[in-house]
Amino acid sequence: MPLIAITDVKKRFGENEVLKGINIDVEPGEVIAIIGKSGSGKSTLLRCINGLENIDEGSILVAGAHLAPDEASLKALRLKVGMIFQQFNLFPHLSAGRNVMLSQMVVKNTPKDEAEAMARRMLDRVGLGHRFDAFPDQLSGGQQQRVAIARALAMQPIALLCDEITSALDPELVAEVLAVVKELAADGMTLLMVTHEMQFARDVCHRVVFMHEGRVHESGPPEDVFGAPQTPELRQFVGRH
Repeated sequence: MPLIAITDVKKRFGENEVLKGINIDVEPGEVIAIIGKSGSGKSTLLRCINGLENIDEGSILVAGAHLAPDEASLKALRLKVGMIFQQFNLFPHLSAGRNVMLSQMVVKNTPKDEAEAMARRMLDRVGLGHRFDAFPDQLSGGQQQRVAIARALAMQPIALLCDEITSALDPELVAEVLAVVKELAADGMTLLMVTHEMQFARDVCHRVVFMHEGRVHESGPPEDVFGAPQTPELRQFVGRH
């Protein structure tokens, strides 16, 4: 049974239909890259999976539970599915460690000492155990993004959604963030990533989904999608990257 089942999902903003019937099943432990031009609906799809946007038609199941728009359902969903954004969204007045502790304490009511132990473990996991007391403005962009990943991991999600998590970074900082994601993939974390990092998609992902104008245009193993694109749109996209 898929961990995440997306069935005929449609999403409109006013007259503009951004998602035009998306079907994707995500198996446990699968790492999927979602690629495509800006405006093809990639980020909107992730936001729908995490309940940040309501869908207009279709259904999304996460671990067998239907995605429903009420607060209790959304809270339960976000405990299962973590999301990491382009911008790090760290609280500037809190240290790295406190940033990782906060959501555990607020959302899960985790006692402070337990939240701190988890925060130290997760910062260790992303290579920042030594920066527990550093504030965001004392960290590079890559380090801040790794803190954001640690914060998501501290909630012990069954899947992570990554929305262009390297696009706000200087090129020399991209590799350190992708190395952490690669390690998570190797550990069996289910990952759904919107990314422009084509080499990463080739090397690490089990499947690549090419979205074009609100639809899944092509989908398959990286060697097929990049090596033998079936449509002019994908050939053109791959040619530019």
